[in-house]
Amino acid sequence: MPEEDLIEVKFRLFDGSDVGPFRFSPASTVAMLKERIVAEWPKDKKIAPKAANDVKLISAGKILENNRTVGQCKTPFGELPNGVITMHAVVQPSVGKSKSEKKIDETPKKSVCACTIM
Repeated sequence: MPEEDLIEVKFRLFDGSDVGPFRFSPASTVAMLKERIVAEWPKDKKIAPKAANDVKLISAGKILENNRTVGQCKTPFGELPNGVITMHAVVQPSVGKSKSEKKIDETPKKSVCACTIM
């Protein structure tokens, strides 16, 4: 693949630091990007993903789905010559079943409303 066809992407972390930029083929999937960000995640960060499923990538205000390709996620701003696409990488650990099942509070909620007309 010619070098000019590759798309340059950097990842912005929660603290404002960046990882990358890296070059990806337009056919690369978002899942492949997540694998790369987990592999390149700075070791000195307090919050770190354990697996690719713990990472959410956001581009142009949208959470990217794993099966989408980089070429599909490109915004018109990516058309700029030598432009680098910045994606936000958010760590959201997957929750186990025991934690995701919420305890149901069986006590009825009291509705409290107080209106004062003067």
